Amino acid sequence: MVFVTTSRYLFDHAITCNGDVSLLSDVAIDVTNGRISWIGKQSDAPSHQGPTSKLGGLVMPGLVNSHAHTPMTLVRGAGDGLPLMDWLTQVMWPREGQMTTEDALWGMRLGAAEMLLAGVTSTCEMYLFEDAIVEAATEIGIRLAITPGIISAVHGNSLAAVDNRIDEISKFHSQYHDPESLITVGFGPHSAYDLPLEVCSEIASAAQDLEALLHIHVCETETEGAALEAQNGGRSTVQLLSDHGVLDGRVLAAHSVWLNNLDIETFAQKNVRVAHCPVSNMKLASGAAPITSMRSKGIDVGLATDGPASNDDLDLWQEIKFAPLLARVSNLNALSMTPQDALTMATVEGSRAIGNEDVGTLEVGSKADFIRLDLDDPTFVPVTNDDELIAHVAWAGSGRHVTDVWVGGTQVVADGQLPDFDLEEALHQVQTRGKRLAEDSGT
Repeated sequence: MVFVTTSRYLFDHAITCNGDVSLLSDVAIDVTNGRISWIGKQSDAPSHQGPTSKLGGLVMPGLVNSHAHTPMTLVRGAGDGLPLMDWLTQVMWPREGQMTTEDALWGMRLGAAEMLLAGVTSTCEMYLFEDAIVEAATEIGIRLAITPGIISAVHGNSLAAVDNRIDEISKFHSQYHDPESLITVGFGPHSAYDLPLEVCSEIASAAQDLEALLHIHVCETETEGAALEAQNGGRSTVQLLSDHGVLDGRVLAAHSVWLNNLDIETFAQKNVRVAHCPVSNMKLASGAAPITSMRSKGIDVGLATDGPASNDDLDLWQEIKFAPLLARVSNLNALSMTPQDALTMATVEGSRAIGNEDVGTLEVGSKADFIRLDLDDPTFVPVTNDDELIAHVAWAGSGRHVTDVWVGGTQVVADGQLPDFDLEEALHQVQTRGKRLAEDSGT
């Protein structure tokens, strides 16, 4: 006989991020085998014989970072003030060129810890050293969509040169991809300005064969695609990607700042999802993505920090605040985006964007990824109606309010601490290794 234990958690309030993003009070959540098996008012809860934890506060789905390069904790803050291409070629790539697998492992360990402590329970990573990233994520217990990077400087820009990398990722997919675990695997071609369209098409075909996520930078800056577009009669980067079949599968387009109306229509028709990085886009002066136009067409838009070198942190709460602020000031319309919109993008919409369809809401059957916020804080007072509390969470919420975090029903943060992780050692390792990368690269 198999005995199944259900754990029950009691909270004062819940934001389910399901449907209209309403607020529930006096909430019980039951977790069985890593999924939510019951949620509702405590007075309506079924009889329960298992462990019960009365926690109070507010519970909501864990946050989803839909586009990150987390091992770049090792180069956090470097090259500040440079435009994107100068920043990449003069500072980032020289330092990353000195990086070892052990460096990436420690960079990911520290970054994953930073995210979990801030309530980020899922991250979609585009980077090299994918085995190290999986090792670190598994150790610390964060949900990971890993899309191993393909970059011309490392892997060449011809089909023959890239074929080996495609084979590597396909084997990596067969080894680690498991939607029932914490790890899913896709492909991460850097961009159409870095890799030829024919190469992007070949990678997309491999991803489509495996029904895997294709994660690619698209139109981050105004001028990055100028040469490519000029060579193709002025046709936009998005249309060129579409022409070459790159958008035909499960596609996550990071940034997507410089899209025209036809590009947005193409994304909608192809069911392309978008990772919106408002803080990174502002820091690098890349522009303001037309997010309200995208979402009005039914495009799923997740929120993302981008890498910690261009943000400079991995706390998604900043994106929750700045996404609606940037939309409002860009459109000169305070109704452009609501707090509910921002929280939806940070949870369920971001989960769909990275290919996790059963994460991001508090409802029966969802994977039990959720976080507790301490409401005994000046930023959450006063509350005179439900919408005000939801607005407080979106506008004033931060990592400092997160006390407890569960991923797949396992508690990974308790009372603001990672009980099984040596944070002090990780800080020391990344400091030492980051300094070495700067010295060895001469930047």
